[in-house]
Amino acid sequence: MKRIQRTSMTRDFHQAKWNEPIIFELHQPGEKGVELPPVNEQITLAVGDGISAIPAAMQRKSKPNLPEIGQARVLRHYLRLSQETLGSDFNVEIGQGTCTMKYIPKINELLVRDPKMMELHPLQSEDTVQGMLEIFYKLDLCMREISGMDYFSFQPSSGTQALFAMASIVRKYHEQKGEGDQRNEIITTIFSHPSQAATAAVKGYKIITLHPDENGYPDIEKLKAAVSERTAGFVVANPEDTGIFNPKIKEFTDIVHQAGGLCFYDQANANGLLGITRAKEAGFDMCFFNLHKTFAAPHMCGGPATGALGVTAALKEFLPAPIVEYQDGKYSLQYNLEHSIGKVRSFHGVAQTVLRAYAWIRALGASGLKEVAKTAVLNNNYMYHKVLAIRGASAPYIKGHRLEQVRYSWEQLTKETGVTTEDIQLRMTDFGLHYWTSHHPYIVKQPFTLEPTESYSKEDLDEYINALEEISNEAYENPEIIKSAPHNSTIHKIDEQDYLDHPEKWCITWRTYLKKTEEYAPVK
Repeated sequence: MKRIQRTSMTRDFHQAKWNEPIIFELHQPGEKGVELPPVNEQITLAVGDGISAIPAAMQRKSKPNLPEIGQARVLRHYLRLSQETLGSDFNVEIGQGTCTMKYIPKINELLVRDPKMMELHPLQSEDTVQGMLEIFYKLDLCMREISGMDYFSFQPSSGTQALFAMASIVRKYHEQKGEGDQRNEIITTIFSHPSQAATAAVKGYKIITLHPDENGYPDIEKLKAAVSERTAGFVVANPEDTGIFNPKIKEFTDIVHQAGGLCFYDQANANGLLGITRAKEAGFDMCFFNLHKTFAAPHMCGGPATGALGVTAALKEFLPAPIVEYQDGKYSLQYNLEHSIGKVRSFHGVAQTVLRAYAWIRALGASGLKEVAKTAVLNNNYMYHKVLAIRGASAPYIKGHRLEQVRYSWEQLTKETGVTTEDIQLRMTDFGLHYWTSHHPYIVKQPFTLEPTESYSKEDLDEYINALEEISNEAYENPEIIKSAPHNSTIHKIDEQDYLDHPEKWCITWRTYLKKTEEYAPVK
């Protein structure tokens, strides 16, 4: 297929493609990559005498089924896989809207790879981890200043887990007041992340969803109609995933408080707010930040991450235990919280993620954090005006400035060319760029969500905008190029209706593959 000539503002991308077997298929019996030391004789005797510290039910009856491969072949295997992978260090990650991919300072990676950090164990004595507990505590102090909250827990391993913890606190708070059964409704908004409604529903709450008014803001009159003696709480993201910031948010929290409910704030993405607005002044009782979205820690494909959960002093006793406290010159884990909801994960938190975030904050300082927000907003609004000039693109609801991201729409382009946002998503990979549509439900039709954070230069933004403009031109002049994309990636189109949508056909482990290969062969 003839390719349209690229302009000077888009790089010519050809991804390395290897027909690389999975590692179990590279297995050669007897081939070794590492020589393991002999097992300590005392350990062998202990196991043999039946007095091992490992419970009998957890002891292997046979050797693990691991591939046997030499070092050189292992190295080639993983380097080839890395060439087939894009990420925040390879390309401009503006298209990861709401997930916030930004530059992660490499000095911080060196910190977490120090042997003292890599070998840290959550069951060590507190006396041996005073330095790490100090970092937990001092990050807590930083988060208090940033948010206005009084205490923080770093136990939740994600934003969704932090939302679940906050919904659990709401439940226990009302139970302690004798209103647990009465207050059975949580109010949220349609543009807030679906995890807000989902986690509250898991706690047994009825979900009331506010839709926007004609200007795209949450409808305050609908909130007034929704609150009652049954209201347990109100959870919202602000700005919401459209990039629209609700300037009347304090009126919303006041209304909920007057009805007896608690207000909790999804600040997973606070890139446009640092040093400018705080949860406390907006009237919230709780909030959380994703350290892996705002504070330059890796997203890690869903974990290990951290949803830093902050509460006012009135809710301290409800936090998941333990929290780190400092007294008499020593840092300690405080488990004695009277109304604690208990743990939401096994241990205190991901120490490496906490260290990265703390180092990032200390390097920037208060003025630097504010500069992050100002630059993120500037970048976003530059891109906003440029994208709206592209044929077929729009941004529904409010006109004028957005905050740190925008949920755009290709609805006009789709009507005029038949090219959908999913088609464009695949075509963008031919430019070596990532592109995200939206979480469901698709309130904005044919959506695409962009967030240029503070990490990107004007040249980076122009490269991404130019790719969108070029694809728009293709849609109107030669849509088949887009419909048949990707052309330069490692794979072509995936038949999602076949294996990906049928759990009985999933093979997520080698053992499962071996079991199902005969029935569903060939599985690739």
